[in-house]
Amino acid sequence: MVEDLSQQHRLIGDLFHWPETPEEWEPYWLSDDQLAFYETNGYVTGIPILTEEQCDALCEELEPLFDPKHPGNSLFHEYHSNESDSPDTVLFHALGAWRVTPGFHDILWNPAFLAPASQLLGGAVRFWHDQLFCKPAHHGGVVAWHQDYSYWTRTKPLGHLTCWIGLDPSTKDNGAVHYIPGSHRWDLLPITGLAGDMQAINEVLSPEQRATFEKPAVVELKRGHCSFHHPLMIHGSFENRTAGPRRATVINAMRDGVHSDSPEPLLQGVPPVQPGEKVDGQFFPLLFDPKTVGK
Repeated sequence: MVEDLSQQHRLIGDLFHWPETPEEWEPYWLSDDQLAFYETNGYVTGIPILTEEQCDALCEELEPLFDPKHPGNSLFHEYHSNESDSPDTVLFHALGAWRVTPGFHDILWNPAFLAPASQLLGGAVRFWHDQLFCKPAHHGGVVAWHQDYSYWTRTKPLGHLTCWIGLDPSTKDNGAVHYIPGSHRWDLLPITGLAGDMQAINEVLSPEQRATFEKPAVVELKRGHCSFHHPLMIHGSFENRTAGPRRATVINAMRDGVHSDSPEPLLQGVPPVQPGEKVDGQFFPLLFDPKTVGK
């Protein structure tokens, strides 16, 4: 039996260091130019968030999780050995790794994530959920064009943020994330599917919106670097055509104060939070309040 690490709302290992002074936090804040770029385009990228050693440790923890018989498998909110419907287009996708292994637990308290997240959210950072997205070598699995918030409307108001972290270098050839700059200003679109068909979104786009897909921004990242994007940002990733894997972990956060808008559980296996009540508790811990470091 694996301990459910969601009961621990603090660093439990030594993979990350918690800064003790405002000076120690200083290297992690985004610049004014980076914040302005996010405001204009809906994303900001190329931010170092993990060292090589931290990437190695997380990849070591990740490997056993690919086995559906892993003893911690029941702790995942969702687990898909292959999110697509074809063995030729594998996309491993799982929610809840922070409950299973210490490294994926502690990455939530990584200051290199928390400082930028608090700036982009405009306040204290509360955890929403994590994800693993992994594409094996020479596989056609894709993450189809979508807006994250289209899957999150059970929480209100829209005060969310996504951090996409490459555990491998992310390139155009191995399935890097693509963004449609400025699409964070669009209205919420209907869900058209997360895996399998990159063109499905065309069914819900206007001709003007469709034209913007001719020149998406390809977010190529060094290993251990990340991109942050707005919850309405249209994004997706194509197949992995290379001889190596493309592994990534995603941290989804929300501004403290977001409330439930559904009587149903917000995540599988989690007690319901009644509509109008603030999202908090064991599965949605407060990660960081910038006021505590004078920011």
